[in-house]
Amino acid sequence: MNALTFVLAGMLAAAMPFLLAALGELLAERSGVMNLGIEGMMAVGAVIAFLSVHHFGTHTLGFLLAGLAGAALSLVFAWLALTLRANQVAAGLAIGILGQGLSALFGKSYESRTVAGLPKLSIPSLSEIPVVGGLFSQDAVVWLGLLATLTIWAALRFTKLGLVIRAVGENPSAARSLGYPVIAIRYSCVMFGGLMAGFAGAYAATVYTPLWADGMIAGRGWIALALVVFATWMTGRVFFGAVLFGAVSLAQLAAQAGGVNLNSQLLASLPYIVTILVLGVISSNRRLLKVNGVASLGKTYIP
Repeated sequence: MNALTFVLAGMLAAAMPFLLAALGELLAERSGVMNLGIEGMMAVGAVIAFLSVHHFGTHTLGFLLAGLAGAALSLVFAWLALTLRANQVAAGLAIGILGQGLSALFGKSYESRTVAGLPKLSIPSLSEIPVVGGLFSQDAVVWLGLLATLTIWAALRFTKLGLVIRAVGENPSAARSLGYPVIAIRYSCVMFGGLMAGFAGAYAATVYTPLWADGMIAGRGWIALALVVFATWMTGRVFFGAVLFGAVSLAQLAAQAGGVNLNSQLLASLPYIVTILVLGVISSNRRLLKVNGVASLGKTYIP
């Protein structure tokens, strides 16, 4: 029961770096652009946020600067992929490596330093329920992340803006013939993805684990990319995948603390194995892939 309480209380916070990055990448891919540089953008956002909180003591400024840093790096990617029409895969990988290098450079002298995290904001009465009460006691970023998930879902499903973004991703030539600025829309979606990646990195470095260590993003950007594809570009499934990964991550920690007689390396790999298996089964639905797939994803568009 203690292990279950621990997992339920922390799984939303553990999911937040994946969720924020995946939501941004979801919008970028819906517009037809595959950004493989998310890992580097998260790393840059993490180091900028940590330095800001360390020197100025305010998480608001840290998140703002981290988001701007991620958006700036995504703008470089967009310039390469959309203006110069470079291969999106190659450009994304290059930007990702650049971001990780910048993160290591800026954070080198801050190794093992810590900052203060964020306090919990609890919902009265609900947070006092046994076992599941921890779900209703989260920091402000988690609550905002849940709101962002609902907002993006509603925007893509019910608004004209969401319809235009999906049209640009499906058939950019047809969208342009209707008068929509395809390149400008894709620039905006890619920059939003970079902004969210910066926020994700900031959360990982200053809230979830408020301690700086080189390479602390540790593949979270790649997991976020996988979540978007495995979730068949559906917001609800992206959320489910991120929470699943967060829950299994905490479950393996609880298992190790409880003395489960399994190899520690195997336990550490369980979140990746379980998430890939579950999302792989979900994404095996060919009808959903056909209905929700983005026809022009990763393809160079020449107006």
